[in-house]
Amino acid sequence: MTLTDSLGLAYRTVRSNILRTVITVFIIAFGIMALIGIITAIQAMSVSLKDSFSTMGANGFTIAYKERFRFGNDNESEKVDKTKKVKKSNLDKPIQLREAEQFKAAFKYPALVSIALSGPGANEIRYNSKKTNPNVSVRGGDENYLLVNGFSVEAGRNLNLMDVQTGRNVCLLGSDVVNKLFGVDNKAKAVDKIVSVGGIPYRVVGILKSKGSSAFLRADNVIITSYNNVRRMSNVSPSFVIGVNADDMQLLPGAIDEATALFRGIRKLTPQDDENFAIEKSDKIAATFLSLLSSILGAASAIGLITLFSAAIGLMNIMLVAVNERTREVGLIKALGGKKKDIRQQFLFESTIISLIGSIIGIILGVLIGNIFSLILGTGFVVPWGWVLTGIIVCSIVGLLAGLWPAIKASKLNPITALRYE
Repeated sequence: MTLTDSLGLAYRTVRSNILRTVITVFIIAFGIMALIGIITAIQAMSVSLKDSFSTMGANGFTIAYKERFRFGNDNESEKVDKTKKVKKSNLDKPIQLREAEQFKAAFKYPALVSIALSGPGANEIRYNSKKTNPNVSVRGGDENYLLVNGFSVEAGRNLNLMDVQTGRNVCLLGSDVVNKLFGVDNKAKAVDKIVSVGGIPYRVVGILKSKGSSAFLRADNVIITSYNNVRRMSNVSPSFVIGVNADDMQLLPGAIDEATALFRGIRKLTPQDDENFAIEKSDKIAATFLSLLSSILGAASAIGLITLFSAAIGLMNIMLVAVNERTREVGLIKALGGKKKDIRQQFLFESTIISLIGSIIGIILGVLIGNIFSLILGTGFVVPWGWVLTGIIVCSIVGLLAGLWPAIKASKLNPITALRYE
């Protein structure tokens, strides 16, 4: 019996046992669907995170209150000198406006400095009879806030120095807010209109260009006003945040060193005191989130492989049942001159064909299910080609291993005994 004959016979056998084939295929498909679906969803989340942080730039960093700002573990920053201590007067001390403004005035490095204060995060914005969902964030900044944080003005103007100093009720609307209140085609008409934020009227001076708001940052669902205006609101952050954007990425290490030394002096820390503030690079924040997703990916892969292992056991049991059902057929093949190798090939081909069909169905279902997250996050269709190839290879190996013992068992049957089997 040639290799082609064995393969053809295996294919015809698979087609003739529809019920058993369908059950086995879906056992395999479920395992690979779980693996590919989870990985596709995680890749969609990774793309969304990268898009969210891409506008922050690789040449920026943030100075924030240490106890309220911590992303990941920086090995260098976590090496605390035991000879240093934090002054008791500086414990639990948020960054004050005076300190932020002093830093902005004194920082002479080639960089842009912005001062920000987070306002309440669950606001309902109204314009005439229209209103948004009560989930709009209010952010306070200065004239440099948009540039440092990757925003740009689509219509109207930016905040100016007079807006910041007086804290008057003017604001810029994010793209999602404008679409909700004025419609997609009427964005420019929102400029100079009066909207209500928490029952207080604000004049719209500008419209922000969309940043491609993600489910993680919701960067377009915001209202930006001056930090002096936000100070009058309730439920605001107790600490100001300083954003620094170096003119060139090569200048970033020097900018961080300069900022650290300057702000230590402003915070009145002695050489023996540890910093009571945190400096985080923009790309490090994104890298921390992505590392968390990598950990989830590892756990998800383990779960998917365990599912595939269970599917392999199910496939092997079904193939063993097939051996018992076709004992007389095996005996007939041997009586006609078939060799042990031919019998093994036939059963291995059957299990591999079933496994590959299951893998293809599972991959298609997994990609479709995983891309539900892509639709939610707005990242576009994602196909993890590397894992698709891996899934096909793994399923081929699963099919071979699952069919190996049944194939060996069938090849060792005595032809006389097999022909007499009822």
